[in-house]
Amino acid sequence: EASNTSYHSDEEIDRILEELEQYPSAPEPEPESAPGPAPSPAKSSWRRELWEWLRSLGIAAIAALLLFHYVIAFVSVKGRSMEPNVSEGDFLAVSGLFYTPKTGDIVVLSAKNGLKERLIKRVIATGGQTVDIVDGAVFIDGVKLEEPYLTGVSTGPGEQSYPLTVPEGQVFVMGDNRSRSTDSRYRTIGCVAEKEIVGRVLFRLLPLGRFGRIDR
Repeated sequence: EASNTSYHSDEEIDRILEELEQYPSAPEPEPESAPGPAPSPAKSSWRRELWEWLRSLGIAAIAALLLFHYVIAFVSVKGRSMEPNVSEGDFLAVSGLFYTPKTGDIVVLSAKNGLKERLIKRVIATGGQTVDIVDGAVFIDGVKLEEPYLTGVSTGPGEQSYPLTVPEGQVFVMGDNRSRSTDSRYRTIGCVAEKEIVGRVLFRLLPLGRFGRIDR
């Protein structure tokens, strides 16, 4: 029977082998490593939210500490010189940051005075202004001072001579309870240097029934 088998000479076989050697064989694929379990999206989100919450809480706590240490002080009132607006036992928040004294402000003074204790008083006049007390009324630069925070109390002159011009960089202070207040009308206190002002009263913390700003 006729056969379709073809034969090649040795020369042809050698040539075919040489051509095959010119093409490198494809590298065998490396076995893929089994992937580890993917993190749970819910677990990752929970941890991220917890971290953000703790970080925000820490920042807020540091800010509060800095605020209370450098900006706001707390003072407990002793004495009755500022009644009825500020009473003994009141707990006040005070700040001296960027403070410039103004007439009518309630301020806390340092203990560098004749009484050797911190005082709470009201600013009546500032440096360069002239104070006069006539017939129980206070005049600043010749104009009667309106004092709605007083309850019909007459202002005595104390020990000072009037009219009195407040030196620059100082303030003239008085308590609202004029008959029970040792203040700038007396030589024990006199005019007070602005640098001895601890700060202005911002609001009352206690008692809770009177919480809030103090009317001027």
